[in-house]
Amino acid sequence: MAKELRWAVLGTGVIANEMAQALEQMGKSLYAVGNRTHEKAVAFAEKYHVTKVYDDFHEMFTDPEIDIIYITTPHNTHIEFLRQALANGKHVLCEKSITLNSDELNEALQIAEEHHVILAEAMTIWHMPLYKELWEIVSSGELGKVQMIQLNFGSYKEYDMNNRFFNMNLAGGALLDIGVYALSAVRSFMSKQPNEIVSQVKFAPTGSDEQATILLKNEDQQMATIALSMHSKQPKRIMISLEKGYIEVYEFPRGQKATIVDAVTGKQTVIEKGNTEKALYYEMCDMEEAVRNQDDSHLNLEYTKDVMDIMSQLRKEWKMQYPGEKW
Repeated sequence: MAKELRWAVLGTGVIANEMAQALEQMGKSLYAVGNRTHEKAVAFAEKYHVTKVYDDFHEMFTDPEIDIIYITTPHNTHIEFLRQALANGKHVLCEKSITLNSDELNEALQIAEEHHVILAEAMTIWHMPLYKELWEIVSSGELGKVQMIQLNFGSYKEYDMNNRFFNMNLAGGALLDIGVYALSAVRSFMSKQPNEIVSQVKFAPTGSDEQATILLKNEDQQMATIALSMHSKQPKRIMISLEKGYIEVYEFPRGQKATIVDAVTGKQTVIEKGNTEKALYYEMCDMEEAVRNQDDSHLNLEYTKDVMDIMSQLRKEWKMQYPGEKW
């Protein structure tokens, strides 16, 4: 019988709560929790019957009982924690955006390779059953070649410049928070990495990217348009236009339902697969499979790298650098 993998979580926010609940769905419990505020870690542990609470969360990185760490802290803290966790032989599932920029991601991937551990981004799109089904349909060629992709993602966040959505000290802004979903979805349906990128950006008073439009094109002449906003509600919608029809998914980051429309007849085919509420369950099952088999091929790291390269290029063009960030 295979050894049960032991999970630890860094952070106690919304995602950490979802993660603990997902483990319960897997028939197991969270082994350890760490947080900068010890009292929050204790309360979290009591809520989810967590075995171990660290007085100093850094102890998590060297605890021999831990197999996988889920990092749920703000974007700008990720690389610091990735360095420690990976160098101590821990497998890591890290919240999106996995790092601030490509240099940080390449460093983390190198450490993971040197220490023979798995590193993956907790990007729901890579793991939802619906997308695995749609990728098969697209790759089969039955709908022809992907021609154009349109994507909208807009949230209405209160204009509080201290919250993480606009706070530069917490790596705020639309691109790293919601744009990473948009670019990940687009990249997954494109045959090649976009090599032509044009954008417009509107900055919040803090200097974070409040709103952006992005145009992408690759060598196969596939094109995409993305509209992002942190202060203007939009449907979370992706439309993939192919030669013989189009695919539409609403609430796409955790999509469970897609509609395929035939280009000639207009006939609609609805595909439902997976469950939005089980998004983290799918992520963690895929992560455990990768660790057990020492095979990360289904974790889409290449797409994660491509998306990070695009986001890094865009922010350099926007001259939008976070405090303390190096590139």
